[in-house]
Amino acid sequence: MSLSSVQNLNSLPQIARSGVGVAKVSVWDVGTPERQRETIEAISKVWGSREWPDEGLLSYSVYIGEDGKSLLHYTQWADEATHAAFLRAGRAARFDEVDAAVPGIERLGLYTYELYRSTPLGQVAGRVPGCVVIVDVEFEEPDPARQRDWVDTVFEALDGGTSHALKAMGEDPHPHPGGISGHFHVSTDGTRVLNYAEWESADAHIEALAGPGDGVGSPTPQWTKVRTYPGVTGGGVKRYTPALSFSAGV
Repeated sequence: MSLSSVQNLNSLPQIARSGVGVAKVSVWDVGTPERQRETIEAISKVWGSREWPDEGLLSYSVYIGEDGKSLLHYTQWADEATHAAFLRAGRAARFDEVDAAVPGIERLGLYTYELYRSTPLGQVAGRVPGCVVIVDVEFEEPDPARQRDWVDTVFEALDGGTSHALKAMGEDPHPHPGGISGHFHVSTDGTRVLNYAEWESADAHIEALAGPGDGVGSPTPQWTKVRTYPGVTGGGVKRYTPALSFSAGV
């Protein structure tokens, strides 16, 4: 059965949907806001005009970085084998066409994640995410048990008190009303954690960061444990606007 490509503008995938084995996340640096728009147009044309590559690809979504130069790519796959087959059979032709339309795209790595835990907020009827906040945490060496323990430690901190940094993640026992959901992913190589947090708008996230709270230096034991967790070497927080989301249609 042939599958067509269903394109939804300014929409988001269902992060906690069933059937997802792995999520692939990458960032492209295209240089300028104009090239961001041009790249989105090229991706829309290429993916919208071709058959869906495989039913094992569940979604492909692209987001525009507020820095004026980056594009976040988030794809959901049934398993790693399906992604490997796509790389062998179909990726080159699609992205060669995008590169021809917008030369000089810099691809800043590709990471493979599994969804580990999500906040209980869930999707609420009528609340449309207008912003995705990506929180990256990097560890000094591979350790799957440490990844999960770090996430579990964050959830313990949620029960013990608030903090400015946890608000940035969309995680707060008394969350800002603009926060919708948070989804913690662990990389399959054991070195990273990614929180994909949905917000009603970038302004709502900025307002939450500026609101009152205990702050990064909170003395609560739970937050101190998160803040001083051994082996964390880096990370960051970035905001994106939904641009395109593709899925398969019959």
